Order: sequence, then structure tokens, then C-alpha cells
Amino acid sequence: MPKLLLLISIGLLIHLTNIKAQDSLKCNSEGLSFIGVGDMMLGTHFPSPQYLPPNNDPWPLIKEVQPVFEEADIVFGNLEGAFLDEGAVFKRCKDTTKCYAFKTPTSYAPVLKKVGFNLINLANNHMRDFGPAGLKMTKHLLDSLQLPYAGLIDKPSDILEYNGKKIGLCGFAPNTGTVQINDLPNAIRIVKELEAQCDYVIVSFHGGAEGKAHQHVNRETETFYGENRGNVYEFAHAMIDAGADLIFGHGPHVPRSIEIYKERFIAYSLGNFCTYSRFNLSGANGLTPVVQIWTDDEGRFQKGKIHPFRQIKGAGTFPDPSNHVIYKMRDITRIDFPELNHRLIIDDDGDFYMPFEKPLRSNGFALFSNIIKTPSKLEKIELILLNGVINEKDIKRKRRKSK
Repeated sequence: MPKLLLLISIGLLIHLTNIKAQDSLKCNSEGLSFIGVGDMMLGTHFPSPQYLPPNNDPWPLIKEVQPVFEEADIVFGNLEGAFLDEGAVFKRCKDTTKCYAFKTPTSYAPVLKKVGFNLINLANNHMRDFGPAGLKMTKHLLDSLQLPYAGLIDKPSDILEYNGKKIGLCGFAPNTGTVQINDLPNAIRIVKELEAQCDYVIVSFHGGAEGKAHQHVNRETETFYGENRGNVYEFAHAMIDAGADLIFGHGPHVPRSIEIYKERFIAYSLGNFCTYSRFNLSGANGLTPVVQIWTDDEGRFQKGKIHPFRQIKGAGTFPDPSNHVIYKMRDITRIDFPELNHRLIIDDDGDFYMPFEKPLRSNGFALFSNIIKTPSKLEKIELILLNGVINEKDIKRKRRKSK
């Protein structure tokens, strides 16, 4: 009996290994691979040039992620703040020396293209820090770099054409000048319009309360500093119901849980990606998930991977061999979405998948192209075990009846 159970266990392990291997091969040949990251602000010369990186060069801050970005077809990020060289602060500040307003030198903009971004969200609370001048310059630079962007009232969405496919992006936030996250009918309308034109639709949202005390998705409306930051759970589900394929959330400055809903992927917060100076990077605030998603050609989730990075204050974003962000996101996902426990598997390397969502069709245990067929008697025993019969006498009795 112990040998039988061991054999069945080994067989199941081989089968799961095969599922993961076959999914890997399938995902490379069908659909696209997407990477999403959170907030980025590469340095600001407001209120002082001391908040710019060494040698006025942002490339060392971000270059370590380039090899990972090169693995994906589409790379998305949230740009916090405006590109502008000269201009007065537009944001209301009691003391401008302590004001958190971000003005990044215009010479930094090409770094976004160089590292591999091809979709940018502008719907957030810092995009209007320097008013119309900052917004106009930022849009001009992104247009000149041919980087599609979305999330503004005058530009709620954009479409990227990639290898014959159309990828739609729309962005939402609770802030002035952005497409409102709390106006669900309008958000649904925008997504449906994109879905009718595109092969894939990505929704970006800047929402939810901020900081370590707000790492969990509570499925309720979140208020922070008196501002309605939205019910991100309700919003994400409504967007997928309307036709979205991937949801990339950001804003809380810490990683949050992930979810698979109706075979579509949701990241509720991707934390801080590359935020030089003026950002708290202690604890969870310094954890940087670079999340990669593989879909089929219909946008359905196939598998994903959390590439673990972390920020080092004053130095930039670097790989994290401790895998801290993987364990963090796995733990909070288990807590926030218990209905996905034992269905959504997140392993120690950051790979995640849902191996039990589709019925098994094999007559045996498959290992790549080699099929190990099980004896008919063993198949009957497997059925007995599945029916809850596990003692030796019952198994022998079932064998006699089957002859």
C-alpha cells in the first residue's frame, strides 16, 4: 500500500511538471508576454538639484532591469511626475522646500525608451505637479519617443501596434485631470471601445490607500488623506467584465496581492519601481516586483512570473537574491484571496500558474513527448482512491468485482 501511494504521488508530480513545461512551450508560441511595473520617478530638481542622481545620469538607476524587460513583448510602467526643465510649481505647497512635487529633467525621458518601456500611464497624483507646462512637455517628449501613454482627460487611452497585434491601454486615477477611477460607467465605456478595436486591452489604475498599513485588498472603498481612492477590487472586476485582459495597479507604494479573475490577470499594486530620492524605501516600500504575464491569443492568463528586485536608497533598482517580494506577494495573496488557495500556485522562484483549472485529458503521465501509460489495474485503484476507499480489503474486493 505505501508503495502504491508513493507511485501515485510520483506520477502526479511528473504530471504537474509536464503541465508547467508544456505551458511554457505553449506560451512561447501563442499570445504575448507582458511586463508591468509600478511607480517611477528618476529624480527631481525641485525643490533642489540635490535630489538628482549622481552625474545627472538616471541610467545606472534602472539598467539592471533591462535584461528582464527584453524577455517581454510589452513593458508597462507608471510615470510619477512631469518632465520639465524650467517652470514654477503648480501644486499647492505651504512650504516649497518640503513639498513633494516632482520635476524631472527633460534629458531623462529617453531612458524610458532605452530600458524597454513601450506603454506609459500618466493617470496619477503627480502628473500635474507643474501644471499645464509640465504636462505639455511630458506629452511632447513621449510623443517624440513614440511611447504611447494614457490616463488623461484629453487622452484617456492609446493603442500600440506590435507584430500585427493591437494593444490598447487606458488609465484611471482619483486625481484632477485624470480619467476618474470612481466613474465606473465611463471607465466601462472606454474599455469596451478599446476592446472593439484591439486584440488585447490593458487597464492601469492609480488607486488604493498608501503605505505599509494598507498592503491588503479589503474589497471596500479606500480613503486616504480624505480622498476617495476607489474600491480597487470592484473596479478591477468591472474592467475585466467590460473586456480588459490585464489590470496593472499602482499607487499604494507597496506591493499588494495578485488575482486571476475570469482567466484574466490583476495586480492590485506593483509598488515602487524606480523612485530616486524623496521616497520612503524602507521595508515593503523598497520591494520591487517586476511582474511578467504570458497570455494566449485571446488575452487569457497562461502563466506568470514575479521577477524579484528591490531598491537601494541612492543607488537604484537591483535584483534581489533573497526573493523577498515573491514571499511577500504570495503571503498577502493567500490572505486576501483564500478562494484561490490551492488553485493559484506561486512557487519560491516567483513562477505562478493555475494547473488544476482545466480538466486532465491524458491517459497516463506525460513527460514532455514521452508517455508513460499506467496499467489498467492501477487506473482502477486510482478511481477507488479518488472515491475515498483506501484500505487494503476494500481495494481487493473492488479488484474481484472488476474482473
